[in-house]
This record gives sequence, C-alpha cells and structure tokens, in this order.
Amino acid sequence: MGLTKTAGFSKAEIELAEIARALAHPARIAILKHLIDRKSCICGDIVDELPLSQSTVSQHLKELKEAGIIKGTISGTSICYCIDEKVWQKAGKALTQLFESYSIENTCC
Repeated sequence: MGLTKTAGFSKAEIELAEIARALAHPARIAILKHLIDRKSCICGDIVDELPLSQSTVSQHLKELKEAGIIKGTISGTSICYCIDEKVWQKAGKALTQLFESYSIENTCC
C-alpha cells in the first residue's frame, strides 16, 4: 500500500489488512494448510500438492513471506518454509478481536 492510501489508519489496521490481503487467495490458504499439517515443508513438496506450476507456487510463497506469515530457510538448493509463529499468533489475535467485536445487537439492517 502506498503512503497516501494508508495515511490516517493505525499501524494495527494496516498490518491486519496486509495479512488479510495475503490470505485472499485459495492457493495461499492451501499452502498454509499444507505447512500446518507438515510443520515445515520444502517448496517442491508444496508444488506436488497443488494444481499449479512451480513459478505460480513460488509467487504465492513470496506473497505469504512478504506478509510475514511464513518464513523460509535455505537448505542446499531448496528453501524450507514454515509458519512464522509470532506473526501467526498476532494475526490470529487481531482477527479474533475484529470478529468478536461484532454483536447482533449492533446490526442496523
């Protein structure tokens, strides 16, 4: 997001929006589910699990990594990806707070 588009929003709102943007594709959700099931994963394993090309999977991994949701370590010619626990917990808490802040009594429609 550009500076002008985020001016006037809190740091927490911007961070949550970046997480939400990274989660906004079914391939990224599938990648996260795979990483959660396996605890860690090599990129090639992820490609084998999805109906996408290597380059497309790499782009989705890049988006998740830029948002901080996953982290990767280089292991020879491969990169081993896993969930970034700190960001995962922070994002979960922020999403939970957002959803729990709504009450049926607040509805006007």
